[in-house]
Amino acid sequence: MHIPDGLLSLPTLAVTGAASVGGIGTAVKKTKEQLDDHKIPLLGVMGAFIFAAQMINFPVGMGTSGHLIGAFFASILLGPWASALVLSAILIIQSFFFGDGGVLALGANIFNMAVIANFSGYYLYQLFKRNERGYSSSGIVAGGCISVVAAALAAAVEIFLSRRSELMIVLPPMLFWHIIIGIGEGLITLFLISYIAKVRSDLLLQPVVNKEGHHGK
Repeated sequence: MHIPDGLLSLPTLAVTGAASVGGIGTAVKKTKEQLDDHKIPLLGVMGAFIFAAQMINFPVGMGTSGHLIGAFFASILLGPWASALVLSAILIIQSFFFGDGGVLALGANIFNMAVIANFSGYYLYQLFKRNERGYSSSGIVAGGCISVVAAALAAAVEIFLSRRSELMIVLPPMLFWHIIIGIGEGLITLFLISYIAKVRSDLLLQPVVNKEGHHGK
């Protein structure tokens, strides 16, 4: 759902850009405090995996594209703040070097995929997981799906607020395609997490500890 340049209005670009800058700044601070040292190598691996997955695009209308996001998968393994950093880095590289998403629209794309998709999926998953030991299969599918749908909804609203289209014109195709993509993302994430649980369960079960030795939240 990379938004190209020329689609969003200047006020929308300014608001989403400011929100993204604030989110990245907070993510840097939180990641330094909370990310467990043994998970640091995962940042690069996760970035490469998500980058490759996002390069598979298909148009869904209004100049936007549909694809897997990967933010929810990263948030399960790294935590939402580190995941937000990984997604932001990917989106910056895609925009500047591959023309995937506009440079001026970078703030909106980061806001949609690194913030909204990331945290909506993660916190929905936590609601499912709190009553289960290990990981929650239903929570993973639901979290993966809602992460994609929430980001698509945000993109549709931004296009509407920019007066590029009526909401009921841009919203139905965006939601239709991204519900399908979201179900696929949830199922793929479930497969990946199930495999990781078998071969490296410590990546899922070990608590996050900050530099002072306290459990991160």
